[in-house]
Amino acid sequence: MAVLTGTHAGAAHADHSLPTEEYGLWAWITTVDHKRIAKLYLFTALFFSLVGGGLAVAMRTQLAVPDNDLMDGGTFNQFFTMHGLIMIFLVIMPINAAFFNFVIPLQIGARDVAFPRLNALSYWIFLFGGLMFNVSWFTGGAADAGWFAYPPLSDDQYSASNGMNYYLVGLGILGTSSIMAGVNFIVTILNMRAPGMTFTRLPIFTWMSLVTQFLLVFALPPLTVAFILLLFDRTVGTTFFQATEPGGDPILWQHMFWFFGHPEVYILILPAMGMISDVIPVFARKPIFGYTAIVFSGISIGFLGFTVWAHHMFAVGMGPIANSVFAALTMLIAIPTGVKVLNWSATLWKASIQITTPMLFAVGFVAMFTIGGLSGMMHATVPVDQQHTDTYFIVAHFHYVLFGGSVMGILAGIYYWWPKMFSRPLSERLGKWHFWLTMIGFNVTFGPMHISGNDGMPRRVYTYPADFGWEFWNMLSTIGAYLTLVSAVLFAYMIVKNLMSKEVGDPDPWDGHTLEWSIPTPVPVYNFAALPRVFSNRPYWDSKHPEATEIHDAGSGNGHSTAPLEMPPLYGPPDEHIHMPPPSYWPIILAGGLTLFGFGIIYFLPLAAVGVLVMIGSIFAWAKEPV
Repeated sequence: MAVLTGTHAGAAHADHSLPTEEYGLWAWITTVDHKRIAKLYLFTALFFSLVGGGLAVAMRTQLAVPDNDLMDGGTFNQFFTMHGLIMIFLVIMPINAAFFNFVIPLQIGARDVAFPRLNALSYWIFLFGGLMFNVSWFTGGAADAGWFAYPPLSDDQYSASNGMNYYLVGLGILGTSSIMAGVNFIVTILNMRAPGMTFTRLPIFTWMSLVTQFLLVFALPPLTVAFILLLFDRTVGTTFFQATEPGGDPILWQHMFWFFGHPEVYILILPAMGMISDVIPVFARKPIFGYTAIVFSGISIGFLGFTVWAHHMFAVGMGPIANSVFAALTMLIAIPTGVKVLNWSATLWKASIQITTPMLFAVGFVAMFTIGGLSGMMHATVPVDQQHTDTYFIVAHFHYVLFGGSVMGILAGIYYWWPKMFSRPLSERLGKWHFWLTMIGFNVTFGPMHISGNDGMPRRVYTYPADFGWEFWNMLSTIGAYLTLVSAVLFAYMIVKNLMSKEVGDPDPWDGHTLEWSIPTPVPVYNFAALPRVFSNRPYWDSKHPEATEIHDAGSGNGHSTAPLEMPPLYGPPDEHIHMPPPSYWPIILAGGLTLFGFGIIYFLPLAAVGVLVMIGSIFAWAKEPV
């Protein structure tokens, strides 16, 4: 068999006994292939984005003019609560999970993830949890106490429908999915790297993903405990968060919620930071500036993210000492964040930049996230925070971080990795239109909210009087929301058109740096015909361009040398026998049992017992399956 010397491992395989892809609905239901699971995550999240985005446009329509009666206050409360929850837990997090699944094993030179069936289980739990969460629309009303669910607003006295029970049980189920995924990818990254793939040679997306997995594993359990306690308050009469009862403390909920809620910000933004850290060097035609600094800044953000939660609580009366400590820590976490912005900017400095759609979204991320970060730093100053708390200024701030940051970074990642995921790139011409419509629509929507919020417009109001001077800014924000909607429709059109095409494009359309671009398109089931041997932190680019390669490896100990490297072959002879795990239907059955348990908790305890029995039976059957 041919020896692969650096291009497209797998292309030389003619052995038809190797694992091949199966087709049909049943193959997708039983799949444990990380690449297919990635696509399931991606399209499920894009579907939920239609729901969450539709709620946002409806809210902006209600707020376009004063004294509007398009919807009443109760409906508006459900819309803004569900919009926040859907966009965070059912859109941004699962799209990140799609990239964890597809990209990480390819970037580290692995044939699969560490626990393929656990990976499938994580997806099915996410899907069923997301659907269950949205069933509440049809059973008396969705959650209506805000995505943060502060007691007493979330008590059964003020939120009497089952919507909040769906919130607590549904998000608990979704948290189970995320913890499983976190464990899976931690083990995958730590144990399944290709020979030579040291930590100083990991792609930055994989590094930021690794930090994110630790945040998931440590931040979600406290939130799950808080959900259980509040569910007990609502259903069995406990008083954990009841201010009127001895020992009850609604502020305790805020501490438990935001101990998760602020690491959650970095769970949402760190993967996007990793994506653009891989995108920018490719289209700047140079290595990332300060690889080590950008990696350690990401690790620092992960640690510090657990120390700043109470800056969401400066207005609750914690006292000057607590306020001062959390204000100082909030200022401190800006340092590693600023380091990343300087790294990206320095990479672009004097670079031979290619203006592609992924690059536009990556640069858009840097600009918009910087604005969001600066407005966030303002609120490390307690008096400024108290002035802006519960105004539209805060809405503008976190949307510049989560839309201008996370969503822009995700779109850069989608355009960048789409050719590898689906065998052909998205349209560059329409992609640039999509970028500019998104950029303009986003800024027209959320930029004016800084002004209306500074003028005192409160959050979470469904209408407002005509004589407060807010009507122009609200109309402008609504126009921006509809422009963003147009950009989303264009994006959906591009996706449908692309998926209908049968064309197979270049396996390496961007002249990529990392291992995923070295394998054929479509990617084989087994990923790599021969596992690579890695000798730098741009392994594929160095193998393609040995004449232009300089010592830039962070692990070489000689980061300033310009001597050319003689790179050994990236791939050896293809492996004769490759074993891949067989498909399994037990993950979906186990996820179904967990969902039955959830419905039983809300409605009928014997149904919960049935769900437990289904889960136990599935686990036993799973344990007997071949691996």
